[in-house]
Amino acid sequence: MSSLRPFCLTLRLAAPAMAALLLLTPASYAQTPAAQPAPAPAQSADPAPAASSQTTVAARSPEQRGVTSRAIDKVKEVAKSTADIFSRVPCLPPKGGSKAMGSLPHVASKLVAGQPVVIVAFGSSSTAGFGASSPEFNYPNRLAAQLRRHYPTADITVINAGVGGEDAPEMMRRLQTQVIDVHPDMVIWQVGTNAVLRNLDPGDTAKLVEDGISRIQAAGGADIVLVDPQYSPAVNQRKESAGKMIKLLGKVAELRKVGIFPRFEVMRDWHENQSIPVESFVIADGLHMNDWGYACFAQLLGDDIIRSVGQIKLGVNVPADVRTYRPM
Repeated sequence: MSSLRPFCLTLRLAAPAMAALLLLTPASYAQTPAAQPAPAPAQSADPAPAASSQTTVAARSPEQRGVTSRAIDKVKEVAKSTADIFSRVPCLPPKGGSKAMGSLPHVASKLVAGQPVVIVAFGSSSTAGFGASSPEFNYPNRLAAQLRRHYPTADITVINAGVGGEDAPEMMRRLQTQVIDVHPDMVIWQVGTNAVLRNLDPGDTAKLVEDGISRIQAAGGADIVLVDPQYSPAVNQRKESAGKMIKLLGKVAELRKVGIFPRFEVMRDWHENQSIPVESFVIADGLHMNDWGYACFAQLLGDDIIRSVGQIKLGVNVPADVRTYRPM
């Protein structure tokens, strides 16, 4: 587990202000490439206890008070942005409706038994959160917060194992240490985009992903959900390669009986059917999602996980390879 420490984020429900304040530390911001620099943290209390709270305040310099004030303002700003992320543009599922992702027996059984749940978000920059304004807005954090709200008594840990610039070949080299050795109950594997951008053979990527799924299943059978490439200008410029990648990942999911979240189709629906401008969910590089994009992606993914777990709890036998939003 020590190798995961830089990106291992254990999510717990806490007071919103405290959660936001924790995001202000330089270490937290270092985890997200596109995050804006945070204000320097306020100085710690004097080594010797102050005689009174008034004395402590008076002992602070104007510069220290300014830092504290800016930190408080940042907490308020983050809390507000968390509350109103969907106020201008709501997050809606594709208009064509959705189908269940499939069963998630490991996650469901752990939740029913009141046991801790470990989820590994495995992938590249979309998982790491490039483009998000703060770590709070990457998709693993948004997903964890949603699951904790829905299962308030559950002990849910989400490990962000996203490394920017990687695809299947690089991910396979860290699959053992950063996924299998963690013994997760669920693995969300976002893959394929960088292979498309590099003009790599989609068939080679699909073969590696299939091998990786086999290794995860052999090691303990964690629930697995694949996430295919995003709908964005940079990906759309390689339409043929992207189309092949999406189809092959879907076939792998069906063959290995795992779930798949068709991110490309979901994001395309945002633009083509819900009339949301691409720049409303993709940043200026034409590739990575912004805060709203990550938040809506996480929301819809979380809805599918909650729905799938609910079906297991009710005793509904849903095949694991039933795919969400399957294009007709």
